Amino acid sequence: MKALYAFDDEYRRAGYRVIAGIDEAGRGPLAGPVVAAAVALNPAFEIDGVNDSKKLTAAKRERLFFEILVNALAIGVGIISADEIDRINILNATKLAMSAAVSDLGALPDILLIDAVKLPTVACEQVAVIKGDAMSASIAAASIIAKVLRDSIMSAFHEKYPLYNFISHKGYGTKEHMEKLNVHGPCEIHRKTFAPVSLRIKTKGSNTKLLT
Repeated sequence: MKALYAFDDEYRRAGYRVIAGIDEAGRGPLAGPVVAAAVALNPAFEIDGVNDSKKLTAAKRERLFFEILVNALAIGVGIISADEIDRINILNATKLAMSAAVSDLGALPDILLIDAVKLPTVACEQVAVIKGDAMSASIAAASIIAKVLRDSIMSAFHEKYPLYNFISHKGYGTKEHMEKLNVHGPCEIHRKTFAPVSLRIKTKGSNTKLLT
């Protein structure tokens, strides 16, 4: 969308040459990692259709994922496991994943546009953009990279833990997932500190040892 590129261009006109957007996928699910991506788009090349990943079909996300990979100036990724999420909480895990994604860019951008939060450990200028994936092309591109990567990770976990049908709900607390969690208990990639999972452990115990 042109408006998303216009948002980023305002910063270029203000003198920022390399702009990176950052976003995450997987803060809300009951299972699996949180994945963050940082993307520095090429200002000379607009990728048609870039938008908030939640507003795109899976097929469009897949197409845009590869277009971004080919045409971006730089892409970085950070992945934090369910165990680490349980250890440091989801907000800190999200910030850690985002910081790792920025480090993975290879060089700090002139400015970092982030969906809603700021990263105190990242030493470059930052702007927290509310609903940034619907405002900035760079953040929207990062949301697509993060979403497609996380979905692929959850599809791989589906092969290891077919009882939960992760390929369908990607770890989110859908009715199907809750029913399977209630029957089988949590597995290795469930977030044990998230209320529906911890409640299931308290009331019926855990089958984790059987499902690792």
